[in-house]
Amino acid sequence: MNGNGAELPLSGVTVVSLEQAIAAPLASRHLADWGARVIKIERPGPGDFCRDYDHVMNGMSSQFVWTNRSKESLAIDIKSEAGRKALDALLPRADVFIQNLAPGAAERLGLDAAALLRKYPKIIACDVSGYGSGGPYSDKKAYDLLVQCEAGVLAVNGTEAEPAKVGLSVVDIATGMYILNGVLMALYRRERTGKGTAFQASLFDSITDWMSYPAFYTRSTGRPLPRTGARHATIAPYGPFRVGDGSTIFFGIQNDREWRALCRIVLGDDALADHPSFRTNPLRMQNRDALQAHIEQRFASLTGEEALRLLDAASIANAHLNSVEAFLAHEQLHARSRVQTVGSPSGPVMSFLPALTIPGLTPRMDPVPDVGQHNDAILAELGLTKES
Repeated sequence: MNGNGAELPLSGVTVVSLEQAIAAPLASRHLADWGARVIKIERPGPGDFCRDYDHVMNGMSSQFVWTNRSKESLAIDIKSEAGRKALDALLPRADVFIQNLAPGAAERLGLDAAALLRKYPKIIACDVSGYGSGGPYSDKKAYDLLVQCEAGVLAVNGTEAEPAKVGLSVVDIATGMYILNGVLMALYRRERTGKGTAFQASLFDSITDWMSYPAFYTRSTGRPLPRTGARHATIAPYGPFRVGDGSTIFFGIQNDREWRALCRIVLGDDALADHPSFRTNPLRMQNRDALQAHIEQRFASLTGEEALRLLDAASIANAHLNSVEAFLAHEQLHARSRVQTVGSPSGPVMSFLPALTIPGLTPRMDPVPDVGQHNDAILAELGLTKES
C-alpha cells in the first residue's frame, strides 16, 4: 500500500532487469517509482559498473543513485550453474524482463526477448542495444557520447566554432524513456489480450527520433542546422541577452503577438514591431545580430530582475541563467518539496521526486541497494540457497 493508503499503479508487477549503465536502469527505476517490484541482477562483487562512475555521494556514484533507488539487488553469475538456476526460477515469476547485455550475449544465453516470449507467452521482454538488430552496426558497442557523435547530436550542439556534447546523458535518457513507454504499452496490451510482448529499444533509434527536427531541416534546406551556442537555431529573439548589471537573462518569442508585446511593453517601441528588418521571424533571423544589439542597448539601463519583471508583465517566457548550485537552491524545487532523501548503503542521499504528480498517490522513494543486498531473501523465496 501507498503512504496514503492507496495502491500504486504498478503494484503487483515484478520486473527482472539484467541491467547496467544508465538506459535500462533508468527505465526500471521509473517502474519502481510507481510500485513495481524491480529485481536488479548484478555481477557478484563489483556489481553494475555504474556504481564506480564516481564516488561523490557518500562514496556512491551520483549516476547510480539517480537510476537505482527502490530496487532489490540480486548478485549472481548467470553463466554459472547456480546463477542460471536462480534466474530460471525467477523468470516464471516475472511480468517484465529487461536486458542490456553486450551485443549477442543475450541470444547466446537464450535470454533475448523473442526466446523468452516463446517460453513464457505472457512475459514482456525488452532487448536494449546500441544500434538495433540488423545493419552493419548491430554488433558495435555503444555508449551515450559515441552515439551522440554517430547521430549528429554534436553537429547541432555547441558554438559556431566548435561542436559540444550535450551535458546530460541524453541518449541514455531517451532510450530509458522509450523502454518505459514500451513496457507500459505491453502491460496495457496484456490486460486486454492476455498476451506478452517481445520488443527492442536501441540508443541509436531513440536519439534518431530526437534528431528529427535538425534532420528534417537539413533534408529540406540542403544545409545543416547551424550551431548557435545558447541561442535558438531558427527563432529570434530567443536566447541570452546581456543586461545593464552585467548579468545574462534568457527569453524567447514564439509568435507575432509576443513579438508585438516585447516591442510595446518591454522595449517601449511599438514601431519596432513593423520594422522592415524585424517584422517576421525569418527576417529577424536574417538580422539577428542587429536585433540583439538593439535589445541589449535597451536593456543596458536595467538590472536582470527588472528586465525579467518586464518580460513577465508582457507574458513573454523568460529565465535566469542559473548555475547548478542556483538550481539546487531553486525556490520552485523547495516550495513543492521536490528534493527528497533516500537511504543507501552509505547513509541518506539526496534524490528528486519522480516527474509525474498523481493526486492522492505518493511515489516510492526507497533505498538504493548494495550489491547482492537481497540475495538471501530472494533465493529463499525461490526455494534456493547460496549453494544450490
